[in-house]
Amino acid sequence: MQAAVLEKIGEPLQFREVEVTPPGAHQVLVRNSVCGVCRTDLHIVDGELADGERPIIPGHQIVGHVADFGSEVTELKIGDRVGIPWLGWTCGGCNYCLSDQENLCDFARFTGFHVNGGFAEYAVADARYCFPIDSNIKDEELAPLFCAGLIGYRAFRMIGNAKTIAFYGFGSAAHILLQVARYKNKEVYAVTRPNDVESQKFALQLGAEWAGGTDREIPVQLDAAIIFAPAGYLVPLAMKAVRKGGCVVCAGIHMSDIPSFPYEILWGERILRSVANLTRKDGIEFLKVAAEIPIRSHVQTYPLMQANDALADLRKGRIEGSAVIDLRLS
Repeated sequence: MQAAVLEKIGEPLQFREVEVTPPGAHQVLVRNSVCGVCRTDLHIVDGELADGERPIIPGHQIVGHVADFGSEVTELKIGDRVGIPWLGWTCGGCNYCLSDQENLCDFARFTGFHVNGGFAEYAVADARYCFPIDSNIKDEELAPLFCAGLIGYRAFRMIGNAKTIAFYGFGSAAHILLQVARYKNKEVYAVTRPNDVESQKFALQLGAEWAGGTDREIPVQLDAAIIFAPAGYLVPLAMKAVRKGGCVVCAGIHMSDIPSFPYEILWGERILRSVANLTRKDGIEFLKVAAEIPIRSHVQTYPLMQANDALADLRKGRIEGSAVIDLRLS
């Protein structure tokens, strides 16, 4: 099969002919249709997440069809459409796994980081961590839901009954979650880089109450804020913007250092927390909500051989919505 391979940190992906691996007893072989390009892929390629395997095929927002399956797989069959997310395997026996916190498993393995991912024509995945898809959402619109959407949804659950919410950073996850928030009758305020007029316009088009740069004051007091941008300096800004008892959620897997800030902006029982990975329960709940709305991801597609271009465009903020590698394009 054709694959884009990360061989060395900081270097472009290399395009290789790679042997297709047959599935193990609990695995499925999936012929990939599309794979979303996530900021986590950038963190991996740039070495900000450095404990993964190399060489590795990145990509962890995969949609495709089952082409083969192992002897112990009973719930999937050839031809089934499935989604493969970031969380690829957990031990099932640690305290986290046994307490409905499999996303925190110390032995977890992640798609496109520890096991080969979706920047290739085929992927092998643990069948237990594949989501059957029965919605009518197009493959390319589904792909971003399997990380950007799932992490956004988990962060959204963390803020409880908050009514007024700010999203700091308006990329793939935020544009998906805004649709969920509007469906749940929430007010969303989008905060971007000061001169990012295009992202602000995009947020307003999708139903944000307000959109502006970090150099402007949000016109209401917030119940909660979700930080999608991997910029630690945003944490004190968000803490200042939420009311007493409010919550700030850091939704990225990597963030630059958070600068010191005075206790007074935390005081008042404000909550600062992070979101780590996802659970299968998150996936089941979110995909149901996504089909009900239905969510429409705004995507920019690239053929596999332009995977490096997709990463570069994401790094430079040139993507409106989500970038997707379409394996069906030549």
